[in-house]
Amino acid sequence: MYGLISHLHSSIPSPAWSFFDIGPLRVHAYALCILVGIVVATLLTNRRLVARGGEKWIVLDVILFAIPLGIIGARFYHVLTHPADYFYPGADLLRTLYIWEGGNAIFGSLLGGAIGAWLGTRFAGIRFWSFADAVAPGLLIAQACGRVGNWFNHELFGIPTTLPWGLEIEATNPAYPIGLPAGTLFHPMFLYEIIWNLLGAAVILLLERRLTLRWGKAFAVYLIWYGIGRSFFESIRIDPSETFLGIRTNIWAAWVAILIGVLIFWWQSRRHPGGEPSIYLTGRSPEERKAAKAVDSRSLTENAGKGAAVEPNVRTSATVTSRKKNTGQ
Repeated sequence: MYGLISHLHSSIPSPAWSFFDIGPLRVHAYALCILVGIVVATLLTNRRLVARGGEKWIVLDVILFAIPLGIIGARFYHVLTHPADYFYPGADLLRTLYIWEGGNAIFGSLLGGAIGAWLGTRFAGIRFWSFADAVAPGLLIAQACGRVGNWFNHELFGIPTTLPWGLEIEATNPAYPIGLPAGTLFHPMFLYEIIWNLLGAAVILLLERRLTLRWGKAFAVYLIWYGIGRSFFESIRIDPSETFLGIRTNIWAAWVAILIGVLIFWWQSRRHPGGEPSIYLTGRSPEERKAAKAVDSRSLTENAGKGAAVEPNVRTSATVTSRKKNTGQ
């Protein structure tokens, strides 16, 4: 018994399964983790938007655009930065679409999701930066859920380690480094990012109690926080990736995220030192729409009244003319 407890505390085992079947349907744990992350982020974002004066579930109008484009961007970026995994003689090119096998890059998701969110906010009538601030902590929580999916897929592990929380990876894993003996433990990168992301969500929520994080500044904190953590975690990953000037592309992307976050925070602090008047675009708030409908309704009523007043006069004139003709006058 002592030996078993010692073993459990000396490493983190990888799950023995990554999917289950329900009849002809195969359900992947990775997909479930992503789905849970989306649901949690949606619920939190909805709550934050409502607290700032938004209509309930207006978030759904935005994520209908953001989620599909985010998934497309995530997969495209991953395939682009890991071409050797998908493009080689005899490769099945359809595997580039198999998102359930893992390989969805957050930086690609951010790019695609940002485009989708911009389109969605135009459709919903709310400010893009208001939505970005509201979704910022939810993004980190969703990413943490997605990293649990990486654990089920036996991926996202770092360099070898002898620490008690080393991750067990089978030697038959395609990403297992050649030359290392079976039983080698690795840094659990998925766990590090889960902890870092959850801490980041807490930091944003705490900072909002002390600072006015509006006009995109909460989202800027998200970019800075995630970029700092990712640039470090990426440096100890061992899975193959494209490099530029000897540095992994994801590290470059993390540095760009930090830079963009700093610029957004600085620029928006200068332009908008105070809070937002409303999360809605001008003329798109519920009150403004209601007032506009009232004006339109009043105009229709007035026009209808004028029409009703003129119509009898027209009929009277026509009647008089008709009578004159009939009487020969």
